[in-house]
Amino acid sequence: MSETLPQAAGNLPELTVSEIAGAVKRTLETAFGRVRVRGEITEMKLYPSGHTYMALKDEGAKIRAIIWKGNAARLGMKPENGVEVIATGRITSYPERSEYQLIIERLDYAGEGALLARIEALRQRLLAEGLFEAARKRKLPMLPQIIGVVSSPQGAVIQDIKTTIARRFPSHIILWPVAVQGEAAAGQIAAAIAAFGALRPGGPIPRPDVLIIARGGGSLEDLMAFNDEAVVRAVAASPIPLISAVGHETDTTLIDFVSDRRAPTPTAAAELAVPDRIALAGDLAQSGARLSGALLRLAQTIRLRLDRAAGSLPDLPALLGTARQRLDDRAERLALALPNLVSNRRAGFDRLAGRLLHPRELIARKRHDLDLLSHRLATPLRGSLREHRLRLDALAGRLETLSYNAVLARGFALAIDPEGNPLTGAAAARAARRMTIRFHDGDVAVQTTRSTPLQPSLDL
Repeated sequence: MSETLPQAAGNLPELTVSEIAGAVKRTLETAFGRVRVRGEITEMKLYPSGHTYMALKDEGAKIRAIIWKGNAARLGMKPENGVEVIATGRITSYPERSEYQLIIERLDYAGEGALLARIEALRQRLLAEGLFEAARKRKLPMLPQIIGVVSSPQGAVIQDIKTTIARRFPSHIILWPVAVQGEAAAGQIAAAIAAFGALRPGGPIPRPDVLIIARGGGSLEDLMAFNDEAVVRAVAASPIPLISAVGHETDTTLIDFVSDRRAPTPTAAAELAVPDRIALAGDLAQSGARLSGALLRLAQTIRLRLDRAAGSLPDLPALLGTARQRLDDRAERLALALPNLVSNRRAGFDRLAGRLLHPRELIARKRHDLDLLSHRLATPLRGSLREHRLRLDALAGRLETLSYNAVLARGFALAIDPEGNPLTGAAAARAARRMTIRFHDGDVAVQTTRSTPLQPSLDL
């Protein structure tokens, strides 16, 4: 039994790992070139170098992808995890890891369905925060002097706004030029709104009274800058009343919900910003005519009322003439009365002066009157004093006669009845009346009892 040995591989070239990796890399780049890959962004990571690494996946596979720093500003959208995109770029490989990868040069949202879902999710989140409430919306100024416009400097939008404002009510316009689509558009629009709000009134660049954010029509992808969260929040934070005019009448973006007024077109935004001067002049003329008529009717009513009041008033000139005549009469009488009064008062003073005496003569008269009064008073007093003195002497003598010592010196008697008993009561009184002692100026009746001392009774 013979044994078959394997043929030697002498006709196959021997390659290194690096050569194989390089050959695969060249094959991929040559065979595929530029491709468009649809998938969902995942594992996205931004490195400090500015490069972005991510992966695109679908239901069955995943491919690594890179966005170099130089291409980040030209992507067309901002990449985020979970967003379905269409990535345009080149297929290549990374030999050190034996991985193939996609170098992304442009990103686009994968269909309107994904875009609308993304916009709706953001709208619901902002709605929950209260950014779309009607109470936050402000009233536009009636006659703005300065109008700020955030739009592209090229195209028909800014021209339509200028023409409409010049036709309706000429005002000063300040344009802040921005990109209205692309990756950089959202940042520029948000920065322009914030910069307008930061201007000081009366500064080198005057602060606008109202803002207009305008763009012409386009696809949903073209209008995505006005659905960006940063732009919506910048509109909500603007201190200046703002009008949104993005796309055609049927186009709706998120800034339409948060702006103070939404205009279907840029021309309509200019019409909202300024009034029509012709219509305004007509309204002013009509209001002026109505005001003049009202004032005329009011003046007629007041004049009629004044006429009625004047008819009920007295004759003022006649009253004034009578008062003036009365005043002249009183003035004449006053001019005559004053000298008469002075003359009468002077005569009275003269009569009083004639009656007055010299002080020495008056004192002498008063002294004489006092002497007469003293003499008149002294004469009756002397006689009266003498009479009283004599009466007092008589009374003193009678008292002396009736004193106890005088009675004892004369002796006394005891009244008794025939049986020898002392008399009391009425009997003693009768006995006492029979026993009398006579003096030159009256009678003295004395009664005595055994038990009581002598009690005199005087009848003066």
